[in-house]
Amino acid sequence: MSGKMHFIRGAALALLATLAAYSSVSFAQLTSEERQRNIDSFEHVWKTIHDQHFDPTFGGLDWQAVHDELRPKVDTAASVPAARAVMVDMISRLHLSHFAIIPAAVYKNINSPAKKGDRGGSTGIDERIIDGRAIVTRGTPGGPASAAGIRAGWEIRAVDGEEVPPLFPSIEKEFKDNPKKDLYLVHAVRSRLSGAIGDTVTVLFMDGMDKPIEKRLILEEPKGERIVFGNLPPFYLTIKTDTLRGGVGYFAFSSFFDPVKLMGAFGNAMQSFMHAPGMIIDVRGNPGGIPGIGVGMAGWFIEGKNIDMGTMRTRDNTLKLVINPREPGYKGPVAILIDEMSGSSSEIFAGGVQGLPGVRVFGSRTMGATLPSSVERLPNGDGFQYAFASYISRSGVELEGKGVIPDAAVPLTRAALLEDRDSGVEAAIDWILQQDYKGK
Repeated sequence: MSGKMHFIRGAALALLATLAAYSSVSFAQLTSEERQRNIDSFEHVWKTIHDQHFDPTFGGLDWQAVHDELRPKVDTAASVPAARAVMVDMISRLHLSHFAIIPAAVYKNINSPAKKGDRGGSTGIDERIIDGRAIVTRGTPGGPASAAGIRAGWEIRAVDGEEVPPLFPSIEKEFKDNPKKDLYLVHAVRSRLSGAIGDTVTVLFMDGMDKPIEKRLILEEPKGERIVFGNLPPFYLTIKTDTLRGGVGYFAFSSFFDPVKLMGAFGNAMQSFMHAPGMIIDVRGNPGGIPGIGVGMAGWFIEGKNIDMGTMRTRDNTLKLVINPREPGYKGPVAILIDEMSGSSSEIFAGGVQGLPGVRVFGSRTMGATLPSSVERLPNGDGFQYAFASYISRSGVELEGKGVIPDAAVPLTRAALLEDRDSGVEAAIDWILQQDYKGK
């Protein structure tokens, strides 16, 4: 079994891993050795949570009773997916983010360059659910969707003949008051737009005039730098720097990983925008990563000693995320953009600097998945993600299950997207230009 890797990751990983756990198919008869490895994996998952969960009461859950109920199901599981499903059932009883069983198949060729047939193929579409409709918000430049001429604001009506709108009512009902509702809604669509590299999906869109347009998209490896981090599946880092209206600086990135590359790019951006009237840092759609990166970023624009971004609490210890300010640092106003797909370290970053002088948060409430976690390999080859700490924001709010509430709510609208307008960026620029900072 390989070593542990401490990190923070958005609930998107846990959701996808859970879906994969149930969808993996393998009906070969288990050998006695395979059956024992499944049993050992179950026991390891249960004991790890028993010994390391940050809440020794498990939220009022009788953890021993859960073990005694589910252990016989692992003993009699006829396949690896069946045993995996029992472990997924066990960790789901906690009702917390950052608990997942990642199928061993995900790790096949993980360190090799992606090739046709590998899982992880993408259309390059980014979508959100707006007024009960799956709306394209943007396409990855150079990706299949952009190459096919798909525009922001188009509705995704059907995928491979399956209507999309009927997917939503049951999710809306089940997660009515849950901040992760939008995450589940998006992934109901996104999972149908995913598959193996080289696969083809047929998507029916409704354009800006609600005219049906059908596109056949060949799934490709996602754009960006492919990075393998510890026991995680591969992820792809993209970074964008721009100068916007009024000279406002803009920095967006897809995840909090690869600190050398990401912090280098952010440092260069901050230096180039040192005299800009304001900065926008965009973490919309960013599922998280390494929390220390966000703390390092904050040091570029937060002044003062002994300022922290909140506290991580394990069962036995607490750790404050103290900001170390840079000199010279940026003195102007900073806008943080968030949305319902911002998770984990994105939430810690946004919630950790929210309320500090010169900082304002725009967008929509985040997913509320902020638990620090680890990923390790189990005896049967699957990955196991588990939370080992809770996070309390600088203002004393536990963001898990609540999310970061923006200072200025800026909901997405289909009308703005069809006009190629970004309402969140526009609102942030308007606020920045109303401040009295002259970029000196």
